[in-house]
Amino acid sequence: MTLGFELTYDQLLVGFAPRPIRGEEEYQAILGQIEPLLAKTKRSQDEEDYLTLLSLLIEQYEAATEPDMELRGVALIKGLIKEMGLRQRDLVPIFKTDSIVSAVLNGHRQLTAEHIDHLAAFFELPHHLFFERDTARTAI
Repeated sequence: MTLGFELTYDQLLVGFAPRPIRGEEEYQAILGQIEPLLAKTKRSQDEEDYLTLLSLLIEQYEAATEPDMELRGVALIKGLIKEMGLRQRDLVPIFKTDSIVSAVLNGHRQLTAEHIDHLAAFFELPHHLFFERDTARTAI
């Protein structure tokens, strides 16, 4: 995937047409598409949409293959805050303001790809753990 410039959604799809993940090789291929997008400091709306699509495929696959993982997304962040003795204020560098930290942790605002990228780096955990699991969509 060439990421020196902004690609349209159609170009992204032509470059790598996502499909439901059926094995580890396909899982790694999609992770390979996600990582360069997350590394970009600024993404277009088309790139954000494509990243969301790829993330949904990862989420669905992981739900089917890793059903024992309980804490994901915001619940994981709350658990890490408690476990590490942090305060919400410690996450301001990730979310930019106290109000955004509060809104995300209280379920009034969703995590963005940028938040997930910064959270993964901050907590030194894989990106996929910060994606919310939607239990209504886990059946394949």
